[in-house]
Amino acid sequence: MKKILTIIRKEWMEVFQNRLVIFTVVFLPLLMTAIPLAVLYSMRGTATAAGNSASGELPAQMAAVCSSTLSGADCMRVYILSQFLVLFMIIPVAIPGAIAAYSVVGEKTTRSLEPLLATPITTLELLIGKCLAAVIPAVIATYGAYGIFALGAWIILANPVMLGVLLEARWLIAIIAVGPLLALMAVTFSLMVSSRVNDPRVAEQVSTVVIMPVLAGFFGQISGLFVLNTGIISVTAVVLAAFDVLMFYLATRLFQRESILTRWK
Repeated sequence: MKKILTIIRKEWMEVFQNRLVIFTVVFLPLLMTAIPLAVLYSMRGTATAAGNSASGELPAQMAAVCSSTLSGADCMRVYILSQFLVLFMIIPVAIPGAIAAYSVVGEKTTRSLEPLLATPITTLELLIGKCLAAVIPAVIATYGAYGIFALGAWIILANPVMLGVLLEARWLIAIIAVGPLLALMAVTFSLMVSSRVNDPRVAEQVSTVVIMPVLAGFFGQISGLFVLNTGIISVTAVVLAAFDVLMFYLATRLFQRESILTRWK
């Protein structure tokens, strides 16, 4: 455990000297929080035909995310909130991708990887340390952004019922469970890419492919193809957990210390 903590501290000291990484860690969560809060603020006091109707008379797409006790206006707001749920899933994918993509190939270009691989640390300890160094900032940023969003939405809407909506099971499962699992998936994929390319910029660009499934979920929900309810999110969490185990196993198999030292020029 001591070796893993040493790797984490070393990663943070090196990675956070990169301004692009700092910008991603700080700006992206703020942006993902500001967008839905701005939309909610602009909706204050709006009274549309859908908003004034009972929740049972709303389109099925809206009624699917509302309880029968909510008014039409509150149901419409709940529906808008639900659309932004996937936005918070972008944070734990984008942040660790930027960190982990630099993790291996960046050290190779700065010639700091060879001394590290020459130490008695095992490949498993090395990869766990690098994974945690990227996952921890992403999870903290995701939780912080969601906390700010929940507080801001509660203040803007000035309705205690909405606080219960923000703390319902599907939101909590998505943020608390799915978020870290997505971060781990992004990190392991980035490490696999980073251990196979020679340019940090190429590693970062290829690693952004992981964001595509999250964006597909966002646009799919907006277009009405599906609604992310508790069941779908729970199944997603289970599938991601199994997929992360497989990805980490593949990452350890692809990370060949001798090959990395001798192949990269």
